[in-house]
Parts: sequence; structure tokens; C-alpha cells
Amino acid sequence: MRRLMLFRHAKTERDAPSGRDQDRRLDERGHQDASAVGAFIARTPPFPDLVLVSTAVRACQTWELAWDAMRDRVPEPVVEMVPELYAAEPMQLLHTIRLAAASDPKQLLLVGHNPGMHELALALTGGGEKAARHELAHNLPTAALAVFDFEIDDWTDVAFGRGRLVKFVTPKLLKQA
Repeated sequence: MRRLMLFRHAKTERDAPSGRDQDRRLDERGHQDASAVGAFIARTPPFPDLVLVSTAVRACQTWELAWDAMRDRVPEPVVEMVPELYAAEPMQLLHTIRLAAASDPKQLLLVGHNPGMHELALALTGGGEKAARHELAHNLPTAALAVFDFEIDDWTDVAFGRGRLVKFVTPKLLKQA
């Protein structure tokens, strides 16, 4: 079995001082939300072995804050910055996931962007908890985490419709819990 976690970057400023979209930083709410989801990950094993992060500033900050919230409670994963995750479409994201077979983590976490992350999550869902599927169908908001299990032995076998959505968490849902 393999576990895939899709983590959308947290809430950002509207415009970066540089004017480049890739340079947008997290706003205050984004800082809080990334930390809250990181704390959730730390309370909910299994933990990621490999983390692939978009090189956009907001994705890097999201991972850094999430990691700060979990670092004392989970084993340190291998972290790779992956430029191709920025503005990636579902097929490109799927290709990146399949490339993880080279290092063969049991749990893989991607930190990236919509619309590709949401579209990928929808395409991967082949079953799972009904309420989670319902929430995911509407949106993958900032700092949302979608967790899928796949009954496979190799990441190259990940395919659309084969994932079981086991958790769907947003900062809003965490506050309600």
C-alpha cells in the first residue's frame, strides 16, 4: 500500500512586491493555517517519507511552517524542491508522483497549487469516506490536505480512479472539530 498526501499551499498576499506570481508570500492567516495542518499531520500517522514542494515562495513557506509544527513529533522526511509542481496540470502531477518510484517512499506528500491539485484529487478519487468526497468535490481550498491510500506496491501504478480518499482536512474543518 502507498499513501499520497496532496497539500495545497496556504493563503497568500494578493500580489508580490516583485510582481511575479511565484514570489507571493503567505499572509497572516496562511501562516496560522499551514501550522494548523502541520500539527494535524503530526497527530495522524503514518507520516510522509518524501515531501515534494513547489519552488513558489508560498509553497515553500507552507511546508516550512507545517514542518515547524510537526518536527518534534515525526521522523524527518526527505524534502525535494520541484519546479515542475508550479502551475502543474493533473497529468504532470501524476507523472511526478510516478517518478517517486525511484526512491520508493511508502508515504508521499506534495505541496502545490490549484487548479491542478484539486483536479488531480478529483481524478484520483475512486472511493473513500463519503463526507470527505463530498467536501473535496466542492473545493480544495488553501491549506487543504487530501489523503489517499492506494492498494499498490509501486508508485508507477498510481492511476486515476484508483485512490481511496481517507482524509480531507481544511483549516476551517480543523477549527470545527
